[in-house]
Amino acid sequence: MKIHEYQAKELFRKNGVAVPDGSVAFTVDEAKSVAEKLGAYPVVVKAQIHAGGRGLGGGVKVAKNEQEFDEYTNSILGMNLVTKQTGPGGKRVKKLLIEQGLNIAKELYLSILPDRATAKMIIMASEAGGMDIEDVAEKTPEKIIKVYVDPNVGIQGYHLRAASFGLNMPAACMKPFTVLLKNLFNLAVNYDCSLVEINPLIITAENDVIALDAKMDFDDNALYRHPDVKEYRDLDEEDPTEVEAGGFGLNYIHLGEGGNVGNMVNGAGLAMATMDCIKYAGGKPVNFLDVGGGASAEQIENGFRILQSDENVKAILINIFGGILRCDRLANGVVQAAEKVGMRVPVIIRMEGTNLEEGRKILAESGLDLINAKDLKDAAEKLQEAIQ
Repeated sequence: MKIHEYQAKELFRKNGVAVPDGSVAFTVDEAKSVAEKLGAYPVVVKAQIHAGGRGLGGGVKVAKNEQEFDEYTNSILGMNLVTKQTGPGGKRVKKLLIEQGLNIAKELYLSILPDRATAKMIIMASEAGGMDIEDVAEKTPEKIIKVYVDPNVGIQGYHLRAASFGLNMPAACMKPFTVLLKNLFNLAVNYDCSLVEINPLIITAENDVIALDAKMDFDDNALYRHPDVKEYRDLDEEDPTEVEAGGFGLNYIHLGEGGNVGNMVNGAGLAMATMDCIKYAGGKPVNFLDVGGGASAEQIENGFRILQSDENVKAILINIFGGILRCDRLANGVVQAAEKVGMRVPVIIRMEGTNLEEGRKILAESGLDLINAKDLKDAAEKLQEAIQ
């Protein structure tokens, strides 16, 4: 789960990570009130959406006076902000973060994330802050330092020193930086974060070390341990279809524009193979939909309905290996859905496993124009015919 920058900074403050003074505003009047409390210009106006690259898209402005502040708040709030991460459709800005301007002497990059290869947390840092870290990694990888920390042991002094020296931290900034890094690491571990990122982390002319930006992603499977984080969820920032599917216990991910084939599977590995099959047949997947091993007929029905609701879908491929999810249960769910919502597009079904014959019998006797496939190759060929 992602949260907004202003929400991440609330957690930073509570956990001893220095951030600029500021607050969120949902209207222009609220923004003015925050600016008045800050007391002096410059003031930074930052669009709050779940995407990076906001500055390049015109969503971050530094106001040197009240006139500029009024201009920026009115232009950014309500704008459709397009960045590399939003896609061409962009996202509407419904809230702003208003912060004090700071006297920046140097910008750095800092992040903490799990490293599955070593089963450790990795601290990634670079003096090339304020830039896309992907570009830095590609063009100047030597500028990125990595420090591995065993979360069962915790962060130690030598980890902090390695990061400090790797960033060429000035002597006057060593103590505030190590305090910030230690608190940030503990925050990442305690909150089951899949990513904590500060870009940029700044050193001010007064030798303060401050998180000018803040990004936090959380492991969805651990959210039951963090009810305070669950309250931060902003459904406006999520794909409405994904939200709807999640309400039925379905794992649905929209794959962007240009797709034409909806698919339903049970199991992530099978989903990847199915999407390869769709590409092989000359199609492009619209979605990733994993109904899971124990899906009910009702879940199958809702999944089918969601797939058909997408106007870009020109055919549907259902590929199920019947283990816990028996083939007869799948067949009943598909028949129920087709009878309720109709069949707008061709539907190809490939089933294998438990109660296969019963499932095929249910489909055959339904009277519906469902296309049965005997195996995955046959499914690809029939899908190709349906698309054409």
